[in-house]
Amino acid sequence: MRRDLCDGVGVARLLNATLVLPKFEVAAYWNESSGFGDVFDVDYFIQKMSGFIEVVKELPAEIASKEPFHVDCSKRKGLYDYVESVLPSLLEHRYISFTPAMSQRRDRYPLYAKAAFCQACYNALRLTSTLEKKASELLEAIPKPFLSLHLRFEPDMVAYSQCEYSNLSPASLQAIDAARGDRKAWTGEQARIWRNRGKCPLTPNETALILQALSIPTNTNIYLAAGDGLMELEGLTSVYTNVFTKSTLHSGEDFTSMHGNTKAALDYYVSISSDSYVATYFGNMDKMVAAMRALKGLPKTLFLSRRGFAVLTSQGLKGKALLEALWKVHRDDFVMGVGSALPDCFCEYKL
Repeated sequence: MRRDLCDGVGVARLLNATLVLPKFEVAAYWNESSGFGDVFDVDYFIQKMSGFIEVVKELPAEIASKEPFHVDCSKRKGLYDYVESVLPSLLEHRYISFTPAMSQRRDRYPLYAKAAFCQACYNALRLTSTLEKKASELLEAIPKPFLSLHLRFEPDMVAYSQCEYSNLSPASLQAIDAARGDRKAWTGEQARIWRNRGKCPLTPNETALILQALSIPTNTNIYLAAGDGLMELEGLTSVYTNVFTKSTLHSGEDFTSMHGNTKAALDYYVSISSDSYVATYFGNMDKMVAAMRALKGLPKTLFLSRRGFAVLTSQGLKGKALLEALWKVHRDDFVMGVGSALPDCFCEYKL
């Protein structure tokens, strides 16, 4: 959501357009109805964007009854140019809607649009006071120092990856099959190639093995930044025994009724403030957390190599030899402590 919001601001500035506070697509975010104001401080956002773009909470009365003209900005359309492809529709219809295309290269934005994008990403988006209070209480409750681990091994993610795993519990296999639908897993040689390209999520057990290869002590305090439905967690907790979650640290009635969006916001807040951050994936949250940690001067950020793990295990490495090889794969990033994600812009000019 943060990524799309930042992109939306950048595009609005490119088009010299007014931005109406965006609505979240229900199907895209945990099939729920939480909105911008449930997660982010609306008035603060509008105030901080003043001078960059105009933001309004509601549509002007003269067009409020109209449906917006939807512009298709599919990410599969190649190098998308908003001025060329979207501005004519805006000028004609005055009120348009679109989802920003991920293929637009922000490094080609003019300086004024990049400044607006930067301001939105790093200065204008903060959690609501209520949500920030919950996040602050959660951060305070975690034993220090601690490592925040973003672990991704949910049924829908495994199903989407089209990967197969051996030695999973019957319950996990059943959950994956239920989420798979028409997306069948790769088999045979294609499955091997797919896994060696780093396309398969790391299991909790594989994650624990890599952490051990990096000589991270098994008594390390670990905050598990993960959504509901995480599978095979005992593969991690049987090795790393000091694992803490939102539900174990923040079990009030108000917490159990929170939306998935707001729970994810807690993970984000804790992760950008943790002593170390390790991710088993390289998704949108991981990139944003790495960017914010770099901006805050917190360099201990690492992305585990799914490709490295797959290639080494496919070569038959086991035991001490595998641990040594995993250390070598991660050594440079681990020593540098910055991972491989950099923000699109660090606002090197005055905003």
